[in-house]
Amino acid sequence: MNPALLNVTPALAASTAEKAAQAAALLAEIAREFPACAFANSLGAEDMVLTDLIVKAKLPIEIFSLDTGRLPLETYDLMATVDTHYGLKLKLYFPQAEEVESYVRQHGINAFYDSVTLRKACCYARKVEPLKRALAGKQAWITGMRAEQAATRGNLAVREYDEGNGLEKFNPLSAWSEKEIWAYIKEHGVPYNALHDKFYPSIGCAPCTRAISLGEDVRAGRWWWENPESKECGLHVKG
Repeated sequence: MNPALLNVTPALAASTAEKAAQAAALLAEIAREFPACAFANSLGAEDMVLTDLIVKAKLPIEIFSLDTGRLPLETYDLMATVDTHYGLKLKLYFPQAEEVESYVRQHGINAFYDSVTLRKACCYARKVEPLKRALAGKQAWITGMRAEQAATRGNLAVREYDEGNGLEKFNPLSAWSEKEIWAYIKEHGVPYNALHDKFYPSIGCAPCTRAISLGEDVRAGRWWWENPESKECGLHVKG
């Protein structure tokens, strides 16, 4: 969805403003309760909304991103825009070179297409392991996930305990609709990934993301060769 094409009705504007106020209050509460907290910004539309809320409120929440080494050019362009627009230099975490080298030598450069197991192994090396380093020493972390994004997120709570990483996890936008996300972006002039204008509602690594067709689920372009039930990278799997 492109914000330029979105009709922000009074009802949509009101619901978006109400949810933005709730999210801002929650973020402030998280910062007070958990001095060592961080926001994992994947540079999608939802994460740009949270970035805007955090920066404008000058909250002491660390904002980091995972650079997998295979991100689209448009995502790197947005990283640069975040710096100029907000004066914010994202804290970047990269995969361990030896893990990626070992995976590629053993399985091949595009082995993630071959099986769910190999795809998840690639995600582990490029995303999950760097996330563990990013969250080391933290008390809580924040994501931009929404409940309606995917079958794997239908019961997404605003607050939950992340057993895998041993800390609290917050999803302030869990109850937001896609229209509310884009209404906020339009109303507040929030920068966003140019791929969204090319029918990419969900953006990850370049070889694992495609545009979607009219009527497809918003996550249909992620790992499109897999069943919807397996479409997570390991960052948000419980246990």
